[in-house]
Amino acid sequence: MSIDLVALDMAGTTVQEGGAVYRALADAVAAASGSPVPAADIQRWMGADKREAIAALLAGAPAEVDTVFDDFRTRLAAAYEAEPPTALPGVESALTELRARGIKVALTTGFSRDVAEDLLTHLGWKIGGCIDALVTADEVATGRPAPYMIFRAMELTGVHSTTRVLTAGDTVLDLRAGTNASAQYVIGVLTGSQDAEILGQERHTHLLSCVSEIPLLLTRNGSN
Repeated sequence: MSIDLVALDMAGTTVQEGGAVYRALADAVAAASGSPVPAADIQRWMGADKREAIAALLAGAPAEVDTVFDDFRTRLAAAYEAEPPTALPGVESALTELRARGIKVALTTGFSRDVAEDLLTHLGWKIGGCIDALVTADEVATGRPAPYMIFRAMELTGVHSTTRVLTAGDTVLDLRAGTNASAQYVIGVLTGSQDAEILGQERHTHLLSCVSEIPLLLTRNGSN
């Protein structure tokens, strides 16, 4: 069956940013709570809505979630200014090829809209350019593992059937969201912080080394 939409995560999946997002998250929560955040706790929330992650990681600490979220954004912006994010190898050509085949491409992210748009600016990516839509966690009722960002991407791109959707991401929550959306392809990519052993324990259709392999996968499977 042909694919009409490819929905991709951003940081760690299509964008190389050196894990800055999770360092900024851990540092902001630690500054508010007064104690370091265990790496396992950060890993549990990789791919999630960052406000939801902060609320959970504070675990009853008195700091306001909005205040910590603002600190997180400030730290992340500084990190991106010091070391600008880049597209992962082969991603831009893969996005171009997918769109040339008539496949819509959407980015979904646990970032808020303003953070995600700043990231696109760093990359020089535009909606209507190499991507067709951007969906952020603050635009849906609940972030991953809920499937709502994928459904919103379908709405924005005019895709009606989840069986014609491919999702890909570098975290457990990305895979769970794809599974919850009943996507035809639920792909884990190994360019982020979670390895094949971790991702392989979740339901998925494929594990790939990177997003750049998706066009060839579709060709081999006769999907497009």
